[in-house]
Amino acid sequence: MTSQVSSPAEQADGTVVGEQRTAAGAKDVRRLDRVIIRFAGDSGDGMQLTGDRFTSETASFGNDLSTLPNFPAEIRAPAGTLPGVSSFQLHFADHDILTPGDAPNVLVAMNPAALKANVGDLPRGAEIIVNTDEFTKRAMAKVGYDTSPLEDGSLDGYQVHPVPLTTLTLEALKESGLPRRDAERSKNMFALGLLSWMYHRPTEGTERFLRAKFAKKPDIAEANIAAFRAGWNFGETTEDFAVSYEVAPAATAFPPGTYRNISGNLALAYGLVAASRQADLPLFLGSYPITPASDILHELSKHKNFGVRTFQAEDEIAGIGAALGAAFGGSLAVTTTSGPGVALKSETIGLAVSLELPLLVVDIQRGGPSTGLPTKTEQADLLQAMYGRNGEAPVPVVAPRTPADCFDAALEAARIALAYRTPVFLLSDGYLANGSEPWRIPELEELPDLAVQFAQGPNHTTADGAEVFWPYKRDPHTLARPWAIPGTPGLEHRIGGIEKQDGTGNISYDPANHDFMVRTRQAKVDGIDVPDLQVDDPDGARTLVLGWGSTYGPITAAVRRIRKEGGHIAQAHLRHLNPFPRNLGEVLRGYDTVVVPEMNLGQLATLIRAKYLIDARSYNQVNGMPFKAEQLAAALKEAIDD
Repeated sequence: MTSQVSSPAEQADGTVVGEQRTAAGAKDVRRLDRVIIRFAGDSGDGMQLTGDRFTSETASFGNDLSTLPNFPAEIRAPAGTLPGVSSFQLHFADHDILTPGDAPNVLVAMNPAALKANVGDLPRGAEIIVNTDEFTKRAMAKVGYDTSPLEDGSLDGYQVHPVPLTTLTLEALKESGLPRRDAERSKNMFALGLLSWMYHRPTEGTERFLRAKFAKKPDIAEANIAAFRAGWNFGETTEDFAVSYEVAPAATAFPPGTYRNISGNLALAYGLVAASRQADLPLFLGSYPITPASDILHELSKHKNFGVRTFQAEDEIAGIGAALGAAFGGSLAVTTTSGPGVALKSETIGLAVSLELPLLVVDIQRGGPSTGLPTKTEQADLLQAMYGRNGEAPVPVVAPRTPADCFDAALEAARIALAYRTPVFLLSDGYLANGSEPWRIPELEELPDLAVQFAQGPNHTTADGAEVFWPYKRDPHTLARPWAIPGTPGLEHRIGGIEKQDGTGNISYDPANHDFMVRTRQAKVDGIDVPDLQVDDPDGARTLVLGWGSTYGPITAAVRRIRKEGGHIAQAHLRHLNPFPRNLGEVLRGYDTVVVPEMNLGQLATLIRAKYLIDARSYNQVNGMPFKAEQLAAALKEAIDD
């Protein structure tokens, strides 16, 4: 039992807020306000599963959190090599946080490659838990260690905990009857149990998960649970871990409501289902598997009970072709992909522009060009989304800013597509897709009404008094054409990619008509109703940082640091990239300096300069990883001081 709270102790990152002295013989418990943990090992060591489970228990405990999974593109990368390292970083706190963190406080390294690939990110004083069983001469030589880093003094600036994870796991499972190879695979659960003890994470959920995951292999389930419990007990009994840590729930960080942990792709899938229900339309997904978008296909395939139909096509072109056909047939139609797939879909997107049918094109951006970096993140598809089609083919573009925001962004993209009869790009990225955070489940009445009115009969009277249906007769407010369901009597009309005559929809090669239709389609996109840009500027700053998409978290964290140190800086973040908010030009002209951080070589900055003649200052990164708050803060300070 605890007796008192001492004066605050301090770790390298300044996160220790107090220390509880326990009864004689028991271990000390220190209270922290936040922790950043990184699990790292071979891609076959189960680091993503370990991180997912620690995250789930942390979410159920009530902490705010943000995660960064990072894994090789290969299904089974070369074991023990630097390119084969897979990691999972989790930042959790008792207050509102925005990023997975810059520098881990704790590194769990399952082998020499994991240590070497990650030790450079650690601050001095960080804790390193090392699986000493893997530090053989051969394994160390494979990554360039001439001597053991556990013995040569190179880790003297850190708190190193040498733990023979493999040996301890095998000892815990010696009565299980499993072959040695199978028993060794449970060492990640031993590590999870140890970390769960160190940070007072709940354990019941993990044990339920393991029994469910291995329901058809109960011996494997029980072995993993035994290893998990052994890791917990090891932390409790070993003298090497004299302290455990508590991070209180983030009670004041969230508005009242029911919360769950959610990844960006899962939130996006739920948003699409919600949009279809709010529109009272069946949801159709035509897709071809591609990293990092495939999880949306996997998730939506589970929801046939909500009227969802998924079609895994033979290629990207077939996927979007089927989706556009479903849109013609009256469904809320979606196709999901990443950058290389967008290139293949471009002709059909142009067809959707010409046909003026609602279609959601979900692009989970990754590093490029070509196949590029399939498991890494980037924001380099913006100009492709804006202009990557032949002819004048304008398409609205919407971008979520956090994993949970992918739900709302999906609803917004659906609103625009359905109301204005146009394909819409939804630009997420790998960082948002795989990362996770707490999400407040909305009440039904909070969701927008997306109801659609289909054409029912004739809508035009000709000069001779005949009542006919004109498929391109437009709503005067939205410029949307009517949506006619195939098979409705009297609504027969031409379909296809050749230019349509205004009103009648007949094939037309008339130059004046083509000019009119091109300008009308552009005017429809330009006239989309989007909210004004909101600016966070409490101090009348002269420098504005403008972002879009997944840079929101790092930018906001950097802005908080600057303001905490007494600096003045304003922040704004774009959700709508085409059309821009109507007040964007006015906002930009209100500041002496505009900085645009992007994970590309300056695509939004190029658009801003071209449209508003503003000398926007780019700050760019294209290394496959999200920005760190510290590096952004340094760059923004330079901009303020100039």
